[in-house]
Amino acid sequence: MAQDATLRLPTISVVEALAASLHDRVLDGQLLPGTTLAETEIANEYGVSRPTARSAITALVYEGLLHREANKAAYVPRLTSADVEDVFLVRTPLETEVVRVLVERGTIPVGAAERAITDLDRLEDDAPHSAFVEPDLRFHQSLVDAVASPRLSRLYRGIKGEVHLCMVQTRHTLGRERIVAEHGRILEALRAGNAGQAADRMRAHLDGACRSLRRVFKTADADGKR
Repeated sequence: MAQDATLRLPTISVVEALAASLHDRVLDGQLLPGTTLAETEIANEYGVSRPTARSAITALVYEGLLHREANKAAYVPRLTSADVEDVFLVRTPLETEVVRVLVERGTIPVGAAERAITDLDRLEDDAPHSAFVEPDLRFHQSLVDAVASPRLSRLYRGIKGEVHLCMVQTRHTLGRERIVAEHGRILEALRAGNAGQAADRMRAHLDGACRSLRRVFKTADADGKR
């Protein structure tokens, strides 16, 4: 990794700022799959201490955006078509059940979901991947959080990093307008109190993303790029 300049961080917790910067660089493709992130290199590049670099890297490992094996440097994971299928094997039944529960309990986060849809819709076409993923994931995260289940939230956090990486690709495979429209239809069913329709629309949304991603990743697998 280049070390020709010390990168600037905003004046918040240094660990949080560093983790946020690395997070965006992974999603924006500045740190490509397979790239290793050694603590010493990160510390030198950002002008921070090695323990600070270690803490920031650990935060991204916990989130799933980086992988780390024992006694080795962390690295950006290289997802395959099998990884995509496995992520959606967990994600689809989880999120379809989430919308059912929200209707049953009447705890639909209308404001948060609407803001996420609006923010995604207003993005410029050339917005960086990290800016695209944030409102896309925020829509789904708002639904999960509204269930108010610590165990459910813990399960979702376990796949969140790989969901992030998949969402970078959905920008190209589904397109912003389609994602905005499908999110809107899901919220419409939720507001109408129609649990079955909300679950069907969530499943259709995620199944469509999975199919599109599977084609992209299978092509990449065949080309030896992943």
